[in-house]
Amino acid sequence: MWSFLSYEPENVCCRAMMAFVVSLVLSLMFGGRLIEFLRSMSKSGQPIRSDGPKSHIKEKKGTPTMGGLLILGTSLISMLLFANVKLHFVWISMLVLLVYGATGFADDYVKVKKQTPNAMTAKMKLFIQFMAAVLAVNVIAAATPNSVESTLYVPYFKWSLELSWLYIPFALFVIAGASNAVNLSDGLDGLAGGMLAIVFSVFMVISFATGYPVFNEVSIPYIPKSYEISVVCSALVGSLIGFLWFNLKKARVFMGDTGSLALGAVLGVIAVILKHEIVLSIVGIVFVLETLSVVIQVVYFKKTGKRFFKMAPIHHHFEQLGWSENKVVYCFWGVTFVASILGLLSLL
Repeated sequence: MWSFLSYEPENVCCRAMMAFVVSLVLSLMFGGRLIEFLRSMSKSGQPIRSDGPKSHIKEKKGTPTMGGLLILGTSLISMLLFANVKLHFVWISMLVLLVYGATGFADDYVKVKKQTPNAMTAKMKLFIQFMAAVLAVNVIAAATPNSVESTLYVPYFKWSLELSWLYIPFALFVIAGASNAVNLSDGLDGLAGGMLAIVFSVFMVISFATGYPVFNEVSIPYIPKSYEISVVCSALVGSLIGFLWFNLKKARVFMGDTGSLALGAVLGVIAVILKHEIVLSIVGIVFVLETLSVVIQVVYFKKTGKRFFKMAPIHHHFEQLGWSENKVVYCFWGVTFVASILGLLSLL
């Protein structure tokens, strides 16, 4: 009767669908209760940046943070129920969610209790992120065929580059970079959550392409059992959509570092597992632009003493131009959706 839940390759689609439904339902069921609990922890909610848009100080004051707990909790339960947690690719993805999530939670907790926008130092967070990424990359390498272990695949052109020992630092950069890019993008109601739901959906499809030896390995590597990542992605998409019910404007809860650091990191891990790191930069182009806008702003200000953008990250720049928060969010979602289609075309 329950044979469709076995860990056979032909059953992965059913398990992915079930993972999506369960994580979505759990998110909708327990989201309200979690919000009330987080609100009871701190009446003041998440501290709002004084150097951010002035409208945010008034509109978002008192909104509880650490809503990432809802995403991580419901998705991990769904993964435990429907994914083959014995596989290296699955349990390392779950471990990264936990480690980065715990790091973000500690940061959020101190922010809330001390009512400061800056809690854990950047160096401390980067050290924890780096050590977790080192572990993840080594586990992934051990579970990846030697023939493609250190190969970088270039989409569309069907090229592959052997990076040898350089692949390790490259993979570390992808994971840590994705984590911080998502963190920087989490500044408007529904922005990061919506984009992440789209991007994880793309990688759910890609995991099928890499998990079955039916494609040309020149352009798409065959990674045995990587199809199991589709269950991980489905669980995350379901949780994110459920979270958006509470996070769209006017948000009842913020994702916080608890969610953004963890979800960005696992996105980077999945890209490394599937050998689609460049595709991640395509479908996640908004995340890339958010990060670049901060880098450009800092460098330009140090050189000239002036701002290149009206405000960084770039979503705040558009707000300063007079765009409404909803307009910025929906436009950025649209760009991510178009970029995702381009990313999927790389499979052809």
